[in-house]
Amino acid sequence: MRMTLKAALMLGTLLTGTSAWAQELTVWDWKSGDPLAAPYYQKAKEVFEARNPGVTINYVMQPNDQYYTLLGTALSSNSGPDLFLMNGGAQAKARFGALLKLDDKVADIKGDLVGWEEFSDASGAYAIPLSIQGFVIYYNKKLYTDAGLDPANPPKTWAELTKVCDAIKAKGAVPCFAMGNKEGFGIEFWMSAIAANSWTAQEQADFAAGKLKWSDAPVKAILQSWVDANAAGWFPQGANSTAKFMDEYEGFMRSESANTIGLISDVAHWKQFDEFLEPANVGVYPMPSPSVASDKKEGEPKFPLAGGIGYGINKASANADLAVEFAKVLASPELEQIFFNDAGAVAANAKVDTAGVKSPAAIEILKIMATSGAPMAHANATAKELEEIHRLSQLLLNGETTVDEAAKRMDEVQAEARK
Repeated sequence: MRMTLKAALMLGTLLTGTSAWAQELTVWDWKSGDPLAAPYYQKAKEVFEARNPGVTINYVMQPNDQYYTLLGTALSSNSGPDLFLMNGGAQAKARFGALLKLDDKVADIKGDLVGWEEFSDASGAYAIPLSIQGFVIYYNKKLYTDAGLDPANPPKTWAELTKVCDAIKAKGAVPCFAMGNKEGFGIEFWMSAIAANSWTAQEQADFAAGKLKWSDAPVKAILQSWVDANAAGWFPQGANSTAKFMDEYEGFMRSESANTIGLISDVAHWKQFDEFLEPANVGVYPMPSPSVASDKKEGEPKFPLAGGIGYGINKASANADLAVEFAKVLASPELEQIFFNDAGAVAANAKVDTAGVKSPAAIEILKIMATSGAPMAHANATAKELEEIHRLSQLLLNGETTVDEAAKRMDEVQAEARK
C-alpha cells in the first residue's frame, strides 16, 4: 500500500519530533555574534523558547556598516525580519512607518525603562529601548604621563584640552585623538560631544525641530572646530580611510593614540578598554567645547546622553505579538543584568544593579551620569542629513570643501528632508 502524502508528512513530524505548529521569529541585529554580547542573546533565546514551546528564535547578524541599507531593502520588499535592532534617534525615527506602534503593548514595562524618547514621536512609542548611550573621551593615562601630563587631572576646558594635545603632539609618539571616519561616523561623535556644551537647551530643541540651520553660527562653529582640530594635527593621517568600528578603537587599545571619543555602552567603551589597557590605565572625561553655552558652566562639561539601542517590531510581521514578547524578554531585568555584566551595556532597565561595578572608568561614567547629560545632537538630525554630513565631513578633512560650502549644502538637505 502506498503511503498518502498527508500520512507521510504526519509520520515525518512524529519522527523528527517537530511540532506541526512550529514558528520562527527572525531577529536582525549587528551584535548577536559579538562574543561579549553572546551570553545575553543566548540566554534570551533560552528563556523565550522555554516559555513558548514550538517557537524558535533565529538571530541574523548583519554587517554594521551595511545594516540600514540591508534593512531598508528588506522592509521595502515586505520580507524584513519580525523584529530588528536600531540606534535611537534619527535611524529609528526614519523607520517608524515600518514599525508597529507599541503604546498599548508595553504599558506593563514602560515605567521600568528609560530612553523612550529616542524611540518615540508625538504619536507614541515604536521600539523598546535596551541601553543608554553617550559619548565621552577615554584617555590613556600612561601616554599622558609620558607626555608630562597629570593623568589624574584630565582637561575640563577647551584651553586645557588644547594644552593636552599640544603636549601629546610635542612628544611625537602618537596623535592626540584616534579618529575613524571611513563611513563618516567620526563627525557624528564630534558633533554631539561638542554640542553638548556649546549649544543651549533651546538650540538643541531648535535643531531637533529643524529650526536651527546648519549655516547658523552654533552649528557651523562645530564644523569649523572639526576642520581646525584636523589642521592642528589632533587627528591621525588617513582618518577617512580608517573605520570607526573597530579600527579606530583597536588602535586606541594598542596605545596608538592618547584619546578617543568612545561610547559608554555596548562597544568601544570602558569594558573593552579595561580589558586591553588595564582598568588603572583607562581614564574618562566629558569633552569640553571651544565655546560654552549660556546655560552651561565653564569647566563643568556635560556629555551627550540618550537612549542607545532598541528593538522595533515589523508591522508587517505575521508574528507581531510574539515579537513584542521577545523584545520584552530582551529588555527584562534578568537579561539586562547579563548585558551589563558581560558586555558592559549601560542598561535602559532601571532595575539593573550597577553597585558591584569595579572599573574606575565605569564608576566615573555612572557618577557623571547622575549630574550631567545633554541631547545627542546628531541623533536629532534626519537620516538624510546624517548621510550627507558623513560625505561632507570627509571632504572637510581632505580640504575639498569649505565650512561655508558644507553648511550651505546641509541647509538644502535639511530643508528637503523636513518638508
